[in-house]
Amino acid sequence: MSIVYFVIPCYNEEQVLPETVKRLTVKLGSMIESGIASPESHMLFVDDGSRDKTWELIEGYHRENPLVGGVKLAHNRGHQNALLAGLMTARKYADCAISLDADLQDDIEVLDQFVRQFQDGCDVVYGVRSKRETDTFFKRNTALAFYRVMKTLGVDLVYNHADYRLMSRRALDALADYRETNLFLRGIVPLIGFRSGTVTYERHERFAGKSKYPLKKMISFALDGITSFSVKPLKIIANLGVLVSVLSILGLLYALISYFTGNAVAGWTAIVCSIWLLGGIQLLCIGVLGGYIGKIYNEVKDRPRYLIEEELR
Repeated sequence: MSIVYFVIPCYNEEQVLPETVKRLTVKLGSMIESGIASPESHMLFVDDGSRDKTWELIEGYHRENPLVGGVKLAHNRGHQNALLAGLMTARKYADCAISLDADLQDDIEVLDQFVRQFQDGCDVVYGVRSKRETDTFFKRNTALAFYRVMKTLGVDLVYNHADYRLMSRRALDALADYRETNLFLRGIVPLIGFRSGTVTYERHERFAGKSKYPLKKMISFALDGITSFSVKPLKIIANLGVLVSVLSILGLLYALISYFTGNAVAGWTAIVCSIWLLGGIQLLCIGVLGGYIGKIYNEVKDRPRYLIEEELR
């Protein structure tokens, strides 16, 4: 039997946590009874600096339920860092760890399939959505566009996979060697390269509470993924610079012809040339470069990605 840990990052999840603990307790209990999971298996809830009563609830369930454990981060570090903190804690005790969200959107009925594939030799098992009917039209199409863009930029992503996955202890040990501060686990895990499998499932509606990924955070997350795993935007800027230079030369010739033929207002030539050559394209390029420089700045500081304040076992 395998020691299985469920790793559940939590941020202001007091509304959904009681139902999450209830359902996962039943599921993990059935897996233990059927022999798929060891009696030493646990649920590990990671409190990512919640402002509500999430940690108080975790402490209470830990006292009442022997299957519940917890990790409290010293302050909010974001979903990816909270997930990593839980995985790195779980690897000290578990044969494998399954990461899932606290909002019950991930179908817990397929957890057995994750463990069976692990026992068949897979070090990583990805949860892949079979369809996206629960998403809005906007979210569904922007998500598909994101995967296409990432593929075009040469980033190896598992299509329609978020962070619902199983990782063996060997895979978690390998993950610990990836030290970047700008975390994008969906891109890092496929780089590990061990044998992998997939489990398809249907994603449900959020049971309660509000989404922790509004549009602004989704855009930021997508940009982090692109700039953390591909330098092609820099190459695009270089090619764009060549194109703009050619166009600016043509514009310069047009402006000069207009000047010498007397069809231009005084001062118009210099203004047009400077705007065409040094306008919005430069600002765009500087913005992209600044994004990469900002990431370098965060990496070279080498600050801790998270600090654990308390652990419940």
